Amino acid sequence: MSTETADKQAIVDTAVREISQIAMLPEITIKIIELVEDPNSTANDLHNIISNDPALCARILKVVNSSFYGLPGQIGSINRAIVLLGLNAVKNIAISASLAKLFRGGQLSPHFSARDLWTHSVATATAAKVIADDMKVASSDEAFLAGLVHDLGVMVEMQYDRQKLIEVIERVAPGSDGVPAACMLEAEQEIFGATHEDFGQGLATKWKFPKTLIEVVSHHHNPMGVPEENRRLPALIHIADRVAGGIEGGFRLDLTSLEQDPGILEFCGVKQDRLDALHDTILEEVENVRAMLS
Repeated sequence: MSTETADKQAIVDTAVREISQIAMLPEITIKIIELVEDPNSTANDLHNIISNDPALCARILKVVNSSFYGLPGQIGSINRAIVLLGLNAVKNIAISASLAKLFRGGQLSPHFSARDLWTHSVATATAAKVIADDMKVASSDEAFLAGLVHDLGVMVEMQYDRQKLIEVIERVAPGSDGVPAACMLEAEQEIFGATHEDFGQGLATKWKFPKTLIEVVSHHHNPMGVPEENRRLPALIHIADRVAGGIEGGFRLDLTSLEQDPGILEFCGVKQDRLDALHDTILEEVENVRAMLS
């Protein structure tokens, strides 16, 4: 490991250790992730964990009965929800519910608030799910969760050192055209000594996220840097991130351009004309999902 890499790792480790005192995933959510990643676990095991948290039960039933899943009739029991949706989908709902609480925070500057970041994360998740459903490029549940967590590292920065994040934001603050004035990753590297991809990777690893999600969090700006066998999901989120960046009301300070990379589109099997055709569907679904996760 080079000195530069070791220094960056030390910065990330310190940040993740410090913020773990401020905001952690609830213990029940971590248990759910571990359980679902265990190939020997069953629907009954998941039910036993979730049934101990009435608030989480209520949130899962709200989501299950939303138009997002389009299931027939009202689902009244967690057991039925798990059977109908599967363990992975219920895990994703639990993580979504937990993350929504973490992305609360005041306005850091005229150009940034945690709510803006959550709005953008929801839009990215929704775009990723719609594209995955339409073009069969990934599991739609996995795509949705990946979009939701991709910018997790910005929340680490906010909780670790708000003043440094404000410096980054001032450096990249957009003009009247909405385009960031500089590359956010370069500004982060200079001011923090690491980027939001690095911080996100550190937190996702601590939270024992599966490798596929860690690759998304750490490489959504450079998916082609991921080994080919794990590249599809980061590539999809790279695409969805740019789609979401064009939706009003969200965060896009880390995107100096919303142009899609033809090489990444091709690798992912996504056609630009089909992507354009999905625009209105994505906008409509974003509104549905915002209401569902509110």
